[in-house]
Amino acid sequence: MQDTKFERQRQEKLSRIKELGIDPYGGKYDGTELAEDIKRRFKEDDESQRAKCAGRIVLLRHMGALIFMTLRDWSGTIQVGLSKKLLGERWPLAKLLELGDIIGAAGQLGKTKTGEITIWVDSLALLSKSLCQPPEKFHGLADIDLRYRHRFVDLWANPEVMELFKKRSAIISTIRQFLNVRGFLEVETPMMQRIAGGAAAKPFTTHHNSLDMDLFLRIAPELFLKRLLVGGMEKVFEINRNFRNEGLSRQHNPEFTMLELYQAYADYNVMMDLTEQVIRLLVEEYCQGNQVKFGDMTVDFGRPWRRAQYAELLKEYAGCDIDDIKSVRQKAGKLGIDEADMDDAVVINKVFEAVVQDNLVDPTFVIDYPVALCPLTKRKKDDPKYAERFELLMARMELANAYTELNDPAVQEENFRIQLRGQEESMATMDRDFITALKYGMPPAGGLGIGIDRLVMVLTGATSIRDVVLFPLLKPVPN
Repeated sequence: MQDTKFERQRQEKLSRIKELGIDPYGGKYDGTELAEDIKRRFKEDDESQRAKCAGRIVLLRHMGALIFMTLRDWSGTIQVGLSKKLLGERWPLAKLLELGDIIGAAGQLGKTKTGEITIWVDSLALLSKSLCQPPEKFHGLADIDLRYRHRFVDLWANPEVMELFKKRSAIISTIRQFLNVRGFLEVETPMMQRIAGGAAAKPFTTHHNSLDMDLFLRIAPELFLKRLLVGGMEKVFEINRNFRNEGLSRQHNPEFTMLELYQAYADYNVMMDLTEQVIRLLVEEYCQGNQVKFGDMTVDFGRPWRRAQYAELLKEYAGCDIDDIKSVRQKAGKLGIDEADMDDAVVINKVFEAVVQDNLVDPTFVIDYPVALCPLTKRKKDDPKYAERFELLMARMELANAYTELNDPAVQEENFRIQLRGQEESMATMDRDFITALKYGMPPAGGLGIGIDRLVMVLTGATSIRDVVLFPLLKPVPN
């Protein structure tokens, strides 16, 4: 992106600005308004109006003794007009300004002959000199990889990117408000943990020097949030980062944002209702209608959302009876899955993920998973082969996962033993402190996790997780 010729030219202008006795990196500049607010309050035929704003120059036209600039702040753009007559001794500075520079401008507010609202500048300040050449086109940085690596350019060069991340922030704020109104308490739990628990995933490892102790970056906050249920916090939630040392894809980033919540005296049916309510609220607030375009798909959020049993969907899309493991293994073989050394439950789930997920575009609650896949979940009383768990699938990906939480310490301990068999020794330490917590008594509860990044993807139509994460993990650029 850098061009040494242009950088050299900018360095020369930097020197000339300093020769004028002007600090090229400014200082405090208060009393400004956002560009969109200025345009919104403008009144026709009121010559007493003044405005003061600060922003980056994204368009620049020299017209002799007149210069027109378009400034962009995080609300939008506004035109400023600089004239030799109005600026006087500041005119030499005006002629040295370039695309990408950040300036402050104040003056009378009016309109040009073409009807564009414009600040006619009589007070000009240089707030930061840009030494790198910005993207050639006013409409932004086009190279996708460069956009992710240089998000600091992408945000101001591509206005739609700024709007997307403002929307992401608003979505998270709305989720918080939704939960606060319903009596949930926001909490924070450890991101460095002695035991990697709460989900089946490969963790990142680190080491605490003072305590000479290996730690894991958390793969899930679940076991700590449940400890809070034991302590009497009956409705808790956390919106924060999880870390999983696994692959990169359009749907996966090694660190990702998760909403996880728990409600005492509830179950997975309550969690289903809560999930549908909050996402429907977000659709109403941030989407145009119930149908949202997502790549080559159209996701229909209209009610009611389908609720289908795991075994029912396996039969519908894979043509396999969940109780006929021979037919499931045959299907796995046809799909190219090496199932020979896999447990039956794992084979079933591999087939499910390979076949069913790609058929679920509209929101679908997949309910009642095989119990072997759910070590932290209560079994169904009327059919103990299945667990009271759901996943919410839409746009061919998983967005949410929820359980009726297991609170029997003896069953939980045995499930942990089964889960840890064959795992690496460094990861195979049972969380006995959590078992102790359960022995004190955890109320029956429902628990829910929603992937914020994927949810924002669907709500904004962004088909890559890198588009909704400000600084996604990327391969290093070769030297």
